[in-house]
Amino acid sequence: MAKVFFDHISTTPLDSRVFEAMKPYLLEWYGNPSSHIHDQGQAALRAVDKARSEVAALIGAKPGEIVFTSGATESNNLAVLGTAEEAGNGKRHAVVSGIEHFSVMNALIPLRNAGYEVTVLPVDRDGLVDPDAVRSALRGDTALLSVMHANSEIGTIEPVAEIGRIAREAGVPFHVDATASAGHIPLDVREVPADLVTLSSHNFYGPKGTGALFVREGTKVAPRVFGGFQEMGYRAGTENVPGIVAMAAAAAIASKEMGHWADHLGRLGKMLWDGLSGIPLLHFTGHPTKRLPGHVSFWVEHAEGESLLLFLNVKGIMAASGSACSSNLRGQDEEDLVASPVLRAIGVPSDICTGSITFSLGKGNTEEEVRLALDALPRIVERLREMSPTYLDYQKRMSQGG
Repeated sequence: MAKVFFDHISTTPLDSRVFEAMKPYLLEWYGNPSSHIHDQGQAALRAVDKARSEVAALIGAKPGEIVFTSGATESNNLAVLGTAEEAGNGKRHAVVSGIEHFSVMNALIPLRNAGYEVTVLPVDRDGLVDPDAVRSALRGDTALLSVMHANSEIGTIEPVAEIGRIAREAGVPFHVDATASAGHIPLDVREVPADLVTLSSHNFYGPKGTGALFVREGTKVAPRVFGGFQEMGYRAGTENVPGIVAMAAAAAIASKEMGHWADHLGRLGKMLWDGLSGIPLLHFTGHPTKRLPGHVSFWVEHAEGESLLLFLNVKGIMAASGSACSSNLRGQDEEDLVASPVLRAIGVPSDICTGSITFSLGKGNTEEEVRLALDALPRIVERLREMSPTYLDYQKRMSQGG
């Protein structure tokens, strides 16, 4: 049976060229960049410096503005907590969108506990933040604004350039979580006035456990990991040299090839979207056009999301329901999934918020794999509806003219 991976928003397979780039720093050049007296340390230091330039080039940054981290969660925590701590002057207010990742939202908890006020911006039914709402929310005591570039669950791309200009005019540090978008669609910090940008290696065909935070020159951020002076003092600890080299290789490949990937994924995504639109009572989520290429998300009336995923997996098709980082959350009853905050934010009925499906395609997916999904899903939906008492009630109402 064919195995079809349609969950690239949670992670991507390691590009073989990336593996070849990192392998020497696992086996041969294993030195510590801080031990730069001898050849091993010097080789590691040169590799990290080169990697910093290559990752910077992906987003139009300067090499000295790239801080390597263990991944997107650490980068988001450093951006939110580190910027708030350095704000000073009585600035104890933060503004975020209502669809930010848990690593942003939960980083706000200690700020709230410390007396910070947090304004959560609403989004429209497509998941878009209104720039005018941002302008109204910013205040003289605002320490930070955080709005993601694209949402992993519904695929919507936010107007971060316009939002960034509003933040710049207000003198408020602006953080953009680009975990889902970097390496897939263009993001240039020379055009988008973001002060901090989160990047995640494993989301653009690099390894897990490596990420970066762009910190624009002049932006004040307090460290969250203490020890030595690695990473310009922002992040102590011996650098993950193989991971950093690999992230840089993935960034360099993405810089050259993302346009081709986007065209390929755009075609496959449209094919999938058009094919799914024929399923009765299926509702797409996210903006229909301002969305990540190859990203298709939806919910189906009278068909529970986890059941859809399980049946798809039996057919060899791997997809997602909600954020990968929230899939293990449960309610008071251990059998009940917690409703997706993103779906709640865009107005999906509360009893449906655990039932969304996200197909996120990658550069290696094919038209044949899309056809397999389009062949399997309608049959799965039909089978689940046959077992659904709510669907039987719906059919009865329809037959009676209701």
